[in-house]
Formats: sequence, structure tokens, C-alpha cells
Amino acid sequence: MSLIELKNLSKIYENEGMTTVALHNINLVIKEGEFVAIMGPSGSGKSTLMHIMGFLDRPSKGQYIFDGQSSEGLDDKSLAHLRNKKVGFIFQSFNLLPRTTVLENIKLPLTYSKAKDRDKLAREAAAKVNLEYRLNNLSNQLSGGESQRVAIARALVTNPSVIFADEPTGNLDSKNTDQILHLLRKLNQEGHTIIMVTHDPGDASHAKRIIRLKDGEIESDIDNDQIFSS
Repeated sequence: MSLIELKNLSKIYENEGMTTVALHNINLVIKEGEFVAIMGPSGSGKSTLMHIMGFLDRPSKGQYIFDGQSSEGLDDKSLAHLRNKKVGFIFQSFNLLPRTTVLENIKLPLTYSKAKDRDKLAREAAAKVNLEYRLNNLSNQLSGGESQRVAIARALVTNPSVIFADEPTGNLDSKNTDQILHLLRKLNQEGHTIIMVTHDPGDASHAKRIIRLKDGEIESDIDNDQIFSS
């Protein structure tokens, strides 16, 4: 079943008379349960594409359909609701609250949720990334790899339809990079849809599908399943 569908989608920025086309006529379908890597050089539009798919930005033209619903016409409040309920984010810089416990950081997306047992949900998310032993530690007491695992648990806590990972290993050493990528693969094997923006071919090789952007257009869309399974 299609989770994300983009139809002739474009994004144009205008600033002081200058027009920049970040995305041009993107047509793309991503199904539930996929692990997709989006690659491309700086300025190719990959971050813009992720921001639109994650409801952090709006397209200038075209249509974005998420889980069968068009985003066209939705107000900011509706988009924020979709983003909070349906989308999880993992960032390169972790974006954890400083001097706040791991448990509280993981619970953060549940702030506007109607969920009753937030501590239980946060503990379950921590267990998925093997961080139960760190729940009472402050975020500034963690290693880089642990910090990114907290970020992944935070992305999981609302049980989102899709997880967006923006250069998730950019601040990690090779050992922690391998751990995070294997964790993302494990989560995908458990049924989570993952869309990862990366410039690193090694990171991208863990995905089942690699989409390359160039100058705001899709240059290639390759099934990477054979490499993935090997």
C-alpha cells in the first residue's frame, strides 16, 4: 500500500527578487514498510524533499498525498497534528533537551498526545534501542551513539507511520555508525517505514531503495534489495 505519493511536486523559493527552484516536478511513490535512502550533492533538494514529506514545509506546486490524504488545503494546525501523530524525526545533531533525563526526552513527542501511560510508552521505546539502563541519566551524560539511540526512541514513541532520518550518522564514529545503521535496519525489518537522507554511499547501502537527486530532480531510483540482503 502506498504511504507517500508525490505528483508533479515542485518547491520554489523567492528572496529579494531571486528565484531558486529547489525541487522540480517530482513524481514519487513510497510504500509502507520501505527503507529508502535519498542521496544527492549539496543543493540537490534532498533536505527540502524530506521537509515537505515530513510536513515541515509545503510544496509550491503539485500534490502531496500521505496515507491516502492530500495535504493540499490543510492549515498549519492540521499539518502539525499529522506531523506529531504520523511522523518521527531523527536528526544529525540529535536535538535532545540538555540537562533533561533520557526518559523525559523520549516522552517529548507525547506532550500533546492523549496517551495516558506516557512513561510506559517511553520505556517500551527505550527497550527497542537497548537504552533501559540510561533512562534516568541526563542527556549531557551520554555518548554520541547513545544520544542518537535516544533520538530514535523519541521518534518511535508515538508509533509513527514513517521515520525520517536526516544524516543520522553524521556526528558519529565508525563503530557507532554501524550500530545505528543496523538498528535502523532492524526497525525496518519489524515493519517501520524509514526514509533516510544521506550523502554517504556506505550508509545508503543499508537501504532497500536508493533515490538520487540532482538539481532538484530525480536522477535515479534504484532497487537496492540485493545489496541489502547480502
